[in-house]
Amino acid sequence: MWGHVSLRGSGATKQSPPLLAIEDGRLLRYTRNDIIRSLPIDKTDSILYNVAQFVLFRSGHPKEETMAETTTQRHLNKAYDCVVIGAGNGGLSAAAQLAAKGARVLLLEQHSLPGGFATSFVRGRFEFEAALHAFCDIGSPTFKGAVRTFLEDELGIYLDWVEIPEAYRLILTDPGEDLDVTMPYGVHDFITAIEKAAPGSRESVTNYVNLCKEVLEAITYIGQSKGHPNRSVLTKQYANFLKTCPYTMDQVADALKIPERARKILHAQWTYLGPPTSRLNFTVYGAMFYLFLITSAYIPRQRSHEFALALDARIRELGGHVEYNTRVEKVLARNGRVVGVATSKGDQIETGHVISNASPTLVYNHLVSPKTEVPEIALRQCNARVNGVSSVVVYLGLDATLEELGLHEYSYFVYANMNTDEMYETCKTLDAPKIQAVLCLNNALPDCSPPGTSIVSITTLYRPEVWKNVAPQDYVRVKNKVASDLIAHFEQATGAPIREHIEEFEVATPQTFARYTGSYNGIIYGYEPEPWDSLMPRMMMMQDDKHLDGLEFCGGFGFRCHGYSSSVKSGQTIALITWRDMLALSEANVMEKGEVQQ
Repeated sequence: MWGHVSLRGSGATKQSPPLLAIEDGRLLRYTRNDIIRSLPIDKTDSILYNVAQFVLFRSGHPKEETMAETTTQRHLNKAYDCVVIGAGNGGLSAAAQLAAKGARVLLLEQHSLPGGFATSFVRGRFEFEAALHAFCDIGSPTFKGAVRTFLEDELGIYLDWVEIPEAYRLILTDPGEDLDVTMPYGVHDFITAIEKAAPGSRESVTNYVNLCKEVLEAITYIGQSKGHPNRSVLTKQYANFLKTCPYTMDQVADALKIPERARKILHAQWTYLGPPTSRLNFTVYGAMFYLFLITSAYIPRQRSHEFALALDARIRELGGHVEYNTRVEKVLARNGRVVGVATSKGDQIETGHVISNASPTLVYNHLVSPKTEVPEIALRQCNARVNGVSSVVVYLGLDATLEELGLHEYSYFVYANMNTDEMYETCKTLDAPKIQAVLCLNNALPDCSPPGTSIVSITTLYRPEVWKNVAPQDYVRVKNKVASDLIAHFEQATGAPIREHIEEFEVATPQTFARYTGSYNGIIYGYEPEPWDSLMPRMMMMQDDKHLDGLEFCGGFGFRCHGYSSSVKSGQTIALITWRDMLALSEANVMEKGEVQQ
């Protein structure tokens, strides 16, 4: 799936024990020289057994049997209260929330593992995080963010979260661009650091941060009002939020007269959302930005796959049902309402509620059956939206420590410049990439790789259609050229001699992500959050956008837009809305039966 190419001349890969192995029916996890985790495992428990077999297969060790040969017996019911399509972050969260409420929920996933992009993989003696850079809205145990509150207080899931040491380091590399700054978390510390880097900016930046705070508080209030906020409260307490809802990041920065140098630093994380700042809705960015400031950012100690596995396990513990290697081929509808799903295994399951982690574009164009049940407005809405970007990620296992390489930060944003329109245009060609987000994993998890080594991953963005023009015979050459250009740009920006220390080298492209997750053209984000189609318009139109009764969407294509924390929270919210609808429908049925009996 990922492919393997060595950039080094001799390129001999060092050998080490596998990170996961099965011994005497137990799933053993190795961390280099010592076993740090040992979990009992029954081979009839499909998910844990499949994880172990998958990693043994990927790390080059012989496996006992293929996924298709496992003897796990399926025990599907004929009907469920709700069927969730896709075990990405949103789907897992939705299924877990419904199971916690006591609903009979079935989660169906076409892959053999949960998580979607939230996963990890092994090469040689390194375990790479596939996608996660920073998990927002976790917070500390004493100052919990919404995601930690949901996981721990609602679901009873406790993970070992590790705080990322700094917000980010921003480096601009074009001639004449004199900007290399490391930014801390915390409102006061961040404003002080930006004033030092851009003297005279304190007042306007303080106003910007305060506006971001109001945006987040308003969104929280609207969420707590369950979609029915008091108009008077909004206009009196959150007037600035209402004023800025229809505007872009650039428009708000212009209105606040933020100096150019300070603006560059404030907008550094634009690539976490995709569109250039001239099109990116301020509400979405402002809320994300402020959450990072007040709750910082975290990652699970055992990579994001630990997070996905924990949700899967909790769904099962709460009585939910999870099936892998099972693709939903039809969402069955009748008279404007969902009535069931049909799967690739020949199952036809009755349900009045479907929550899809897959995109509305996929569901309305390919899954809803019969086609006559798809309203024209649903297709028009999908066509009006802009699909997000994909990416190329270069995963590097290095035979030197980050300290030896002179890399002291976890998160780097390296751009040619901060003309984001120009930078976004470069995503439409296969020329040398000019934007990259880099994580140096050992600076958050010092023991994530063997002693004397380190893990670095470099991510750049592409419009996915660019890769359609690459001929099969040119694919390996092109992706390795892109990877080499990314490494060169990072070396230029930091002075770190990366290339001479590469032990393991992998490249993921849009084609990789398309094959692994099934996402359209390998898209890693949802629809682009422009002002007309961002968080607030989607929230305000949630009822009007419900084109089939009983059908809801969560995850990166959901109403909260994309991102790890947004996907989780959208899954939780949509599950609660679905639970409310279930109760209302049940009450209506009881009343109808009572009237008939009378």
